[in-house]
Amino acid sequence: MRKELIEQPRVEIGVAPDWREVMDIRQASQYLRVSPDTLYRYLADKKIPAFKLGNRWRFKKSTLDRWMEQQSQIGEGRVRRRAEAARRC
Repeated sequence: MRKELIEQPRVEIGVAPDWREVMDIRQASQYLRVSPDTLYRYLADKKIPAFKLGNRWRFKKSTLDRWMEQQSQIGEGRVRRRAEAARRC
């Protein structure tokens, strides 16, 4: 009996496979440069986008990137409003 070779999909160098898109708590905390405890606190306060697979929290890198961009814009808006208020005084 001959076994046929199963062709593996080619992955280009420098392109991350889709499975690297999903991170666990440890990976997400390293990516965000916060402690796992901080990440659990964000989850409890529903401050960060995540989902559960079974009983484990998972994070999509692309969703975290969008979330960080939104947080950055919110922070920039606060700085601008404070600067404008300071100029009025």
